Amino acid sequence: MTEMTNEATVKPIKSISKIWIIPLVALLIGAWMVYYQWSNQGPLITIEFESAVGLEANKTKIKTRNVDIGDVKSIVLKKESDGVLVTARINKEAEHLMHQDSQFWVVTPRVSINGISGLSTLLSGPYIEVAPGKSLTLSNEFQGLEEPPLTPAGTPGTFITLNSDDEFAYEPGDPIIYKGLTVGKIEDIFFNLEERIVYYNAFIEAPYHQLITENTRFWDVSGVRLDLKSTGVTVKTGNVETLITNGVSFGVPDGMPHGGRIQQRAFFDIYPSYDEASAARFKEEVHYVLMISDTVRGLNVGAPVEYRGLQVGKVIAIDVQSPEREDLLAEGYRIPVLIAVQPGRVGLPDNELGVEQVKAQTSIWLRKGFRAALKTGNLLTGAQFVELQFYDDQEGVEIEHFLNYEVIPTVSDEFTQITHKVTAILDKINDLPLDGFAKDAHDMVREFTETAVEFREASEAFDKLEEDLNTTVLIDGLNETLENVNLLLNDYNAESGAYQSIETTLRSLNRTMNDLKPLLLQLNNKPNSLIFSGDPAAEPQPEGQRGATPNE
Repeated sequence: MTEMTNEATVKPIKSISKIWIIPLVALLIGAWMVYYQWSNQGPLITIEFESAVGLEANKTKIKTRNVDIGDVKSIVLKKESDGVLVTARINKEAEHLMHQDSQFWVVTPRVSINGISGLSTLLSGPYIEVAPGKSLTLSNEFQGLEEPPLTPAGTPGTFITLNSDDEFAYEPGDPIIYKGLTVGKIEDIFFNLEERIVYYNAFIEAPYHQLITENTRFWDVSGVRLDLKSTGVTVKTGNVETLITNGVSFGVPDGMPHGGRIQQRAFFDIYPSYDEASAARFKEEVHYVLMISDTVRGLNVGAPVEYRGLQVGKVIAIDVQSPEREDLLAEGYRIPVLIAVQPGRVGLPDNELGVEQVKAQTSIWLRKGFRAALKTGNLLTGAQFVELQFYDDQEGVEIEHFLNYEVIPTVSDEFTQITHKVTAILDKINDLPLDGFAKDAHDMVREFTETAVEFREASEAFDKLEEDLNTTVLIDGLNETLENVNLLLNDYNAESGAYQSIETTLRSLNRTMNDLKPLLLQLNNKPNSLIFSGDPAAEPQPEGQRGATPNE
């Protein structure tokens, strides 16, 4: 019997099992997802803040224009413990917003003089706002702001620097005004210790930044400004906002060309008022000294110097000091007042040529009665100004000098002249022999008093005599009148002829009336009886009644 054996045939495997396709596909998908996530995720940035109040990792959002562009991933304390570092992931589509000058700040509810902001975070929680900058360089490290910027980065407009050495107290956020309209704000403040000048960085919004030119002037309009000058009382203010805070206004003074527009950050001075800003255009000055013999009360530094009502300069200093200064209490001491005549105000070139023309013209005028005088410009405030004028009664004088300044002679003003005249009149009155006049006047008054007493006694005697005469005449006239009345009554008694005549007349009148009585009765019954016949039988009767009896 043949033995049967079964042997397996072993063949080598020539390919990978299809079962490995599934994990391989899963691996490829995972790798692709990792690559896609890595290639599409935005950059990580680091923002430094002083504190992390309101910030939470994996919860706090980063926004711009209220659109989410990233998330906070971690918050760690700096090694020096002087701040915190916030790491955030920015979306890929917002990567181009991470300019080097971009600004970041935490948005929370805030109440300030500029208004209320961040109320929406009461429900959604704080978030980080970003204002994209304009730099061409991108960055991933930023310094966060503790307060929202007054002007976010990228805002169209122009930055300028204002400076002032006066005691102004501007704060960040104070408005910059043009004709009552707020067009910018003070950004930040810097005090230069060496120059002792305060610098204010400010921003003018577009399109108003086009108003800033080379001849633009800035002046203070804080609160309400009350000026008591020789020209009167003026009240000035900016707008409602500057009544609460300080503010600055600007413009081109009247009479000046606008000039070219500025192309980069420029520096401007802040003047106390528009008048001083306008006067700053006049650069050149010619100085003169006035030797004042009258009082200078009411004359202030900056007071106008006028010629025939037009301002040609200003007062520079009062009571100028000099090495040869006399004693202030010395008799006849004259107070030196330094004034400036500005060529630009009188229509001359505002340069050295104009200065020389003013000096030459003034030297000629001083020999023709050209004088200066203090005038009262405002009776309410008593403020004074300097008036330059020609006086016909003044003779030419030789030019004097005080501290190398030419001296313009002065004359007293009208009020002082009137005061001197009144004083002279009073002095003459005081020199009169008033004691002798007083004695003579006393004697005259005494004699007049005695005469008046005698006149009164004579008047009383005359009144008494007149009263007696009037009484006697009245009694005689009354007696005569009574006698005439008695005679008249005797003429009309019962036995007198007049009485008998009156009685006869009355009887005749009575008989006449009795005779007229029938006639009066007839006229009363029939008024036409004097014209028609008075026979009753002749009266006509109606036809229907002829021959009829009353009973028919």
